[in-house]
Amino acid sequence: MRAQLVYFFAALRFFTRLPTPAWVDHSQDQLNHAARYFPLVGTLVGLIAATVTLVAAMILPVSVAVMFGMAASVLVTGAFHEDGFTDACDGFGGGWDKEHVLTIMKDSRVGSYATVGVALLLLAKWNALVEIDATFDTLTLGLTLVAAHAISRLAATSLIFTLDYVREDATAKAKPLAVRMAPHELLIAALTGLAPCVLLPASNLLVALLAVALCTWLAARYFVRRIGGYTGDCLGATQQIAELAFYLGLLCSFT
Repeated sequence: MRAQLVYFFAALRFFTRLPTPAWVDHSQDQLNHAARYFPLVGTLVGLIAATVTLVAAMILPVSVAVMFGMAASVLVTGAFHEDGFTDACDGFGGGWDKEHVLTIMKDSRVGSYATVGVALLLLAKWNALVEIDATFDTLTLGLTLVAAHAISRLAATSLIFTLDYVREDATAKAKPLAVRMAPHELLIAALTGLAPCVLLPASNLLVALLAVALCTWLAARYFVRRIGGYTGDCLGATQQIAELAFYLGLLCSFT
């Protein structure tokens, strides 16, 4: 049990800016097993975003409250996944072969593909969340945030299990996690990623999960075709796309 707790805190430290206990040291072995708790960390991030959103909605319009909730999730993670999404936009948008794509993604400068891509992504998420509140209710909006942050991180985790890591640089963002997961580790990730979803209506949830699965599958196929596998930026991009897909799937289930 202590080992599992250490793996969880290792994941929390790697994926967020939240404090972790001093007795949890740093080691490569911990990070190699941390990905199993990526969705559980997502649940925690979702809870923070949902709490900020629901509290803000008590005194502010929902449209403003949603913005505060989104900002909270970005602050908690240090824009870790948004950064991966922007790098992926620049890399795949501007690169013409594998090496060029990887070189662009490693460049810290932000290009036009990244700027347009992240602007549209954040705008789409904001609009979707506002519509979820209008379509369902504010409580469902909060539950949706928790579920989406968890399941989208499960989507990203699935790439670690199914695809090959393609960077050789030991300092790369996802290198500590780039060890192929064992089936039991994926099972832990799946259970923790799906658990928050049971709080949502089953009839609406199915469409949302199908949307996430489809987008994850398409993303994986695209990554393999372009670069032969995944990088840390691909994981961040998948998380962001899957989160939006969950929101849109939920809205589609209501129509």
